[in-house]
Amino acid sequence: MTIKLKINGSERSVEAEPNTPLLWVIRDELKLTGTKFGCGVASCGACTIHLDGEPTRSCQINIEDVEGFEISTIEAISDTKIGAAVQQAWKELDVVQCGYCQSGQIMSAVGLLRETPKPTLKEIDDYMEGNVCRCATYQRIRAGIQRASEIMEG
Repeated sequence: MTIKLKINGSERSVEAEPNTPLLWVIRDELKLTGTKFGCGVASCGACTIHLDGEPTRSCQINIEDVEGFEISTIEAISDTKIGAAVQQAWKELDVVQCGYCQSGQIMSAVGLLRETPKPTLKEIDDYMEGNVCRCATYQRIRAGIQRASEIMEG
């Protein structure tokens, strides 16, 4: 089945079975490998993308359900003011350890800052709760979100 997608600002057509998870189309068909496979059950956040601006786990949404939506991946997140601020903060504070989960962490952080530009520590913890980091860089992720908020202000 041919499905038309709007991904990272471009129109793309892909051949896929309707029940194929969006994650696999993004990675295997479109070769956008920044979005990672973590658990496959939407529990870890490694596969987080934005669907019409909302952080969404791409491993649990079928390709047939996203036609007509705007899909954004980590590859295009710096095109937004918030995304650029988050990536700058991540670099400044050396947030990343192994890096595997970081695209999902960044995508969720952008979603948080879009909703709440100056989040409290509790708001950060609550919003980011579903994103797992095996290296346990949670303190650095939290600091990165706070720094991104400051960058957005300035």
